[in-house]
Amino acid sequence: MQKLTAIVLITVLSMAGCVFPGVYKINVQQGNIVTDKELTSLSAGMPRSQVHALLGTPLMLNPVDPSREYYIYTFQRQGGDIEQQRIIVYYEGDSYSHHEAQLLEETPAY
Repeated sequence: MQKLTAIVLITVLSMAGCVFPGVYKINVQQGNIVTDKELTSLSAGMPRSQVHALLGTPLMLNPVDPSREYYIYTFQRQGGDIEQQRIIVYYEGDSYSHHEAQLLEETPAY
């Protein structure tokens, strides 16, 4: 009986540590950080390799339609809401055509 009580007490105390208020949570950022300045550097007819040199490697490629590349960036500040930035780059053949961007008002990583 004493062993069972000890096991229950240890379990309760260890579980209480998992939800202890004031636990430090880190900022989590994932994906490509792309700024408006970098997007304005793009020009029609630019080769795909030059776009990659400016923006980095795209996070997602469409295996069915290679005319689009996706640059996604997410940021979560200390366990709060997730903020997301999305950019779709369009190509005609292997040359840059245009892009659609939904940027964050500020890039929290800077």
